[in-house]
Amino acid sequence: MGFRMGIVGLPNVGKSTLFNALTRTAAAQAANFPFCTIEPNVGEVAVPDPRLDRLAAIAGSKQIIPTRITFVDIAGLVKGASKGEGLGNQFLATIREVDAIAHVLRCFEDGDVTHVEGRVDPIADAEVIETELMIADMESIERRLANLARKLKGGDKEAVAQERLLKQALAVLEDGRPARSVPVAEDDRKAWNMLQLLTSKPVLFVCNVEEESAATGNSQSTRVAEMAAAQGMGHVVISARIEEEISQLDAGEQALFLAEMGLDEAGLDRLIRAGYDLLGLQTYFTVGPKEARAWTIRRGTLAPQAAGEIHGDFEKGFIRAETIAYDDYIAGNGEAGAREVGKLRVEGKTYEVKDGDVLHFLFNA
Repeated sequence: MGFRMGIVGLPNVGKSTLFNALTRTAAAQAANFPFCTIEPNVGEVAVPDPRLDRLAAIAGSKQIIPTRITFVDIAGLVKGASKGEGLGNQFLATIREVDAIAHVLRCFEDGDVTHVEGRVDPIADAEVIETELMIADMESIERRLANLARKLKGGDKEAVAQERLLKQALAVLEDGRPARSVPVAEDDRKAWNMLQLLTSKPVLFVCNVEEESAATGNSQSTRVAEMAAAQGMGHVVISARIEEEISQLDAGEQALFLAEMGLDEAGLDRLIRAGYDLLGLQTYFTVGPKEARAWTIRRGTLAPQAAGEIHGDFEKGFIRAETIAYDDYIAGNGEAGAREVGKLRVEGKTYEVKDGDVLHFLFNA
């Protein structure tokens, strides 16, 4: 499973510039005026993972297939979006389709780039967007509750459960908190996710800073970090302008440029890693002479379900998984070496796949 991350924020905070850099394309028009993004732009990028390259080199894999992340660049929302202001309703619907929200916040001063509110205050910006999403959720819940009336009279069990969850969400929203603050029991998780409430999405706050602050952040990004921590959400500091420059360079030039800027890695790497952490995702590998491939799963996924990411038949007919931890595969210089020193394990249906596991599944066709 890859995952879809929607890039949102007020106009002129650097969303489209960041999207262009992340996807290495010029598909999203970046310009200094609101609503320059007319349709949600979608771009897929490979998830950088140096472990995959090392595994492929050892196995002599002919092809390297990384896992992928989809970014959706959603046009700038403004105050009143929930009432249709700007391009609000169209893009609120797009947000429902993503797994997580990357909320880009302007943390830089630049007199040449107009701020729609006439000031630079990332906390206030975050509150504007959150408020619009909360209002949209409340209106959606009220409509759904009204539509459930007939089913509830008929004693429909699914409708009863849905009403309970909707009322829980409405209560916290009316208290000024997002739907993600509702404690959801594991048994309700599937039904809860099907509600597709905007404020139930996990949020990664992306602090867009000036180039000079890309390595250390600034006073504004520090404020955002404190806000994110208080909400139990993630944050990452990025200079969209630097990412745009990096995207035009080859690998060797990128390394030199990053070193000059005092950065260990590109913002894309930090953004994806933060997104993985936020959603509880991890990676396992399948490796052989034909291909080395990365697969994304949620932490806690059992071996049969991990196998199902490759093909549904693998999960249905799962017998066992031959498993080598990444470090053991490297230390043994491949499967044969790891097997010789007893580092290849045979795991069954209750095994929780670990990040970096190299797996080979056996199944009944």
